[in-house]
Amino acid sequence: MIKEEIHRLHEALPEGVTLVAVSKFHPLEALREAYDAGQRVFGESRAQELQAKAPQMPPDTEWHFIGHLQTNKVRPVVAHASLIHSVDSEHLLRAIAAEARRVGKRVDVLLQVHVALEETKFGFLPEELKSLLESGILTELEDAVRVRGVMGMASNVDDPDRIRDDFRRIRECLPAGCDTVSMGMSDDWPIAVEEGATMVRIGSSIFGAREY
Repeated sequence: MIKEEIHRLHEALPEGVTLVAVSKFHPLEALREAYDAGQRVFGESRAQELQAKAPQMPPDTEWHFIGHLQTNKVRPVVAHASLIHSVDSEHLLRAIAAEARRVGKRVDVLLQVHVALEETKFGFLPEELKSLLESGILTELEDAVRVRGVMGMASNVDDPDRIRDDFRRIRECLPAGCDTVSMGMSDDWPIAVEEGATMVRIGSSIFGAREY
């Protein structure tokens, strides 16, 4: 099933939209099956799991970190992830920059935007993100961190109009000069793509229910 779903998604997604296969909580065998079907970009949400899986997959596997990142877990994530989707505070942004400088890297990141109804979700409110961008911090940290764009989640509701509006608001937060909008998951990715997603994060429709 994994192979068929990877092929189906690759055919369904428009050119220029990257599929991030959300592999968190799934075993290496499932990741290898997706890899053998042509998938190269995988999304993990726990630093320890990323650290454990990365050395066991082929070297051309591209790892994205998509979960909430605590500053004390920045080191292993910077070591393995080519893109960190979930930068949700200035404090975290500075911690990533400090670790990137320590190891001599420049790390690509996305700024997480909070537009959903659920207060439990992380991210900058649109006005907070605007203030951050106006503060000059991106220029200050540009030697160590490259902001590629934004990521976000729609409200967990059955109302497609609300979901579409959330995605539109996330897309509108894309900073000038950036090219990446990471939004859309298994249930809502077609709406996300219509509203400008360049990256979708799909897990359950590829791998099935998570094995916690």
